[in-house]
Amino acid sequence: MSSWLRLASLLVLLAVWHVLSLHADPRTFPGPSAVALAMRDEGAKLPVNLAITLVRVAVSFAVAMALGSALGLLMGRSRAADDVIDPWLIVLLNLPALVIIVLAYVWGGLNEAAGIVAVVLNKLPNTTVTVREGARSLDRGLDEMAQVFRMTAWVRLRHVVLPQLAPYFAAATRSGLSLVWKIVLVAELLGRSDGVGAEIYTAFQLFDVARILAYAIAFVVVMVAIETFLVQPLERYVSRWRPKAL
Repeated sequence: MSSWLRLASLLVLLAVWHVLSLHADPRTFPGPSAVALAMRDEGAKLPVNLAITLVRVAVSFAVAMALGSALGLLMGRSRAADDVIDPWLIVLLNLPALVIIVLAYVWGGLNEAAGIVAVVLNKLPNTTVTVREGARSLDRGLDEMAQVFRMTAWVRLRHVVLPQLAPYFAAATRSGLSLVWKIVLVAELLGRSDGVGAEIYTAFQLFDVARILAYAIAFVVVMVAIETFLVQPLERYVSRWRPKAL
């Protein structure tokens, strides 16, 4: 039933889009058929640029999650570490993404590494804050049990800490993925010659709205598929031990 409702909602959206496009300037508000033709005209170029952007998303996301999770766990378990690192988190959380990207390109040059660093710095504080809250809420009774049974640091991390942090990792993954791909597009638009962001910028210069929508919709479809078939099942799996809501 849920799948049918989702499909019906999507069909309604397409129908509304089509009707509105009939009463608008086709250059500024092309309909679904025009966008589909733009996708076809892009040919092999569209999947290639999608793949390039997805690689950047994957690398940036993996680095940000690894560093953010480590920092969050450290800050949640150590008051001294939290006091030292927290001001840096506040700065990064409040510094606009555009400023970080521009400065990364100015200081590091218009290269791949600078773009990845800019995206990681934008994602890092969100992951750190989420995991820190999870680390702060760890059950002290389980910690004491681990000490009583003289568990090694690795065993304690594997069987006591990580299972409790799993829902927080899942939340950071879900919110972080939606944030990273948007920032990657901005980084590509400002300083890369390939990828979805670069193609959208080229289409903007040519005032080709159909092409802009073609790349935007194609990439959104891919990210929705990743969210639906990878992230959501992972979130349900790691949270399977929690009681179900009534």
